[in-house]
Amino acid sequence: MKCGLEIHQRLDTGKLFCRCSSTLADTERSPEYKLKRRLRASAGEMGELDIAARMEQEKEKEFHYDGFFESCCLVEADEEPPLDMDAEALRIVLGIAQQLHMDVCDELHVMRKIVVDGSNTSGFQRTCLVATGGYLETSKGKVRISTVAVEEESSGIVAEEAHIKHYRLDRLGIPLIELATEPDILDAEHCKETAEKIGLILRATGKVARGIGTIRQDVNVSTERGARVEIKGAQDLRTIPLYVQNEVKRQEELLRVIGEVGKRIGDKEIKPKVVDLTKTFAKTECGLIKKGLEAQTGKPGTNMGKAEGLHGLTGGHVLGIRLEGHEGLIGRELVPGRRYGTELSDYAKSAGVKGIIHSDEDFAKYKISDAEKEAVRKALGVKKGDAFAMVVAHKTTAERALHRVLERANMRRVPEETRKANQDGTSSFMRPLAGRARMYPETDLQTIEITDKLLGEAKAAAGGGLEEKEKKLGGILNPEMAGRMLRSRNLQLFEELVEAGAEPMLAAGTLEQTLVELRREGLELARPREQLMELFAEYGKGLFVKAAIPEILRGMCGGKKVREAAKGMERISGAELGKLIKEKKDFGAIMREYRLRVDAGELKKAMEGK
Repeated sequence: MKCGLEIHQRLDTGKLFCRCSSTLADTERSPEYKLKRRLRASAGEMGELDIAARMEQEKEKEFHYDGFFESCCLVEADEEPPLDMDAEALRIVLGIAQQLHMDVCDELHVMRKIVVDGSNTSGFQRTCLVATGGYLETSKGKVRISTVAVEEESSGIVAEEAHIKHYRLDRLGIPLIELATEPDILDAEHCKETAEKIGLILRATGKVARGIGTIRQDVNVSTERGARVEIKGAQDLRTIPLYVQNEVKRQEELLRVIGEVGKRIGDKEIKPKVVDLTKTFAKTECGLIKKGLEAQTGKPGTNMGKAEGLHGLTGGHVLGIRLEGHEGLIGRELVPGRRYGTELSDYAKSAGVKGIIHSDEDFAKYKISDAEKEAVRKALGVKKGDAFAMVVAHKTTAERALHRVLERANMRRVPEETRKANQDGTSSFMRPLAGRARMYPETDLQTIEITDKLLGEAKAAAGGGLEEKEKKLGGILNPEMAGRMLRSRNLQLFEELVEAGAEPMLAAGTLEQTLVELRREGLELARPREQLMELFAEYGKGLFVKAAIPEILRGMCGGKKVREAAKGMERISGAELGKLIKEKKDFGAIMREYRLRVDAGELKKAMEGK
């Protein structure tokens, strides 16, 4: 097994090729304007058409975009040329590259990477190689960093219908740093360690965006007799080992399936004979097939959307193909929850259908009768040892889907693929693995010369790196909390609070414990940075004691200001505390009754002095 990583991390700057804000609009907000696009693949620098781009174009999608004035402009709409690369984003990437011992390029050339899935209005993503040949120290030796690049973030997807994809433009153009390792990762746990170490190095700069979705890990896995597969969009570090383990197992099981097919039919290619089975299901009780036929024909009361109308998709059909030598193999499990049939279905879905029905399934659950099943077998010429697959869609779409199924079934190898990371640790086919054919130079931007002065500025701006950050945290926090804060998404906010005067352990405990407990109760601060700055400023003035902070935060989660939330919990101190000591006399009694208003240390000192 060989394994490598690609890390994509958003930078905390303005957009890369315009001067718009990188702040995302509220998800509930209505857009100020909308755009529509259709995209087609174009040849790359070598005159070749990329296979992945061609497959996306064949889906014939229409793309709809929502725009917002403060975070989008004509650059995002692809209606004017890009501006020069954001200088701060470039400095951040140069600084990180130097921390990873990399050779920085003397000149930077922005390239266009062809992407026609709608995530870019232009049909390409701008990317720029910055450095090569670095390394990272891990517990299992050095992991080489092959490249570091800076590139544009894609649009954020909102929804997808049959022939329409809906995106938001506020995310498009936010700067990303992309780090790619060599295949030096030794096993699943080492992959997790490497991803975490890279993430820590990035966060230690204090220059990267934080929060869900701001960092993505793509895991590259290959096996000895298999192929290289890229699993895109792994979000959770804890799941990374499972992606690696499942991919190795998936490839091993696929090789067993391929071997069995070879024993049955040799190297013979299954013929692409697609048969129309619509009449067989004219009176079917199968709800899935009935719904599919009605949705395509647009009968009254059905859910035929605008997309079908736009593309003239009228006239639903059930089509099927015989899969020679595949009996009992389509239902074979490759990894938990995914079978060989799922792989075939993923290929069919790439043509625009919702999936396939195949002969290894329990037809009773679909309410497909034995007579219908037997009629299908007869119409397709299915013999002992064979299997079959069916789809329900417009005839052209269904034919394309079944040809994709056949293409996959005829493969006598594990294919190189880009796959989507599923939350359960498995992956799904997205498209063939893209190659160099999708790259060509950006003609609207000048070459960037890298000077010694710029490298020096970048190195200074990046700070002392991970080791210095660990040392600094270790000097103000206990070892356990220092390690926890180093890995926390709240690291940057913690540093800002401490710089503003907050007690380090109190700030860390509030961020890593108190707020987590409130979140479990369904309570969340609307503006964490602003509200916590206010909280610790008032605490520094002596308005309340530490023990009151959780209750005050509870009120602030409900929208109250600090002083309003602290009413009835103001600190008892000085003369008022002395009076309370005279009345109560007992330390335990005072703390039981006034624990949210009295500081235990102050009380103990006052009673000892008395």
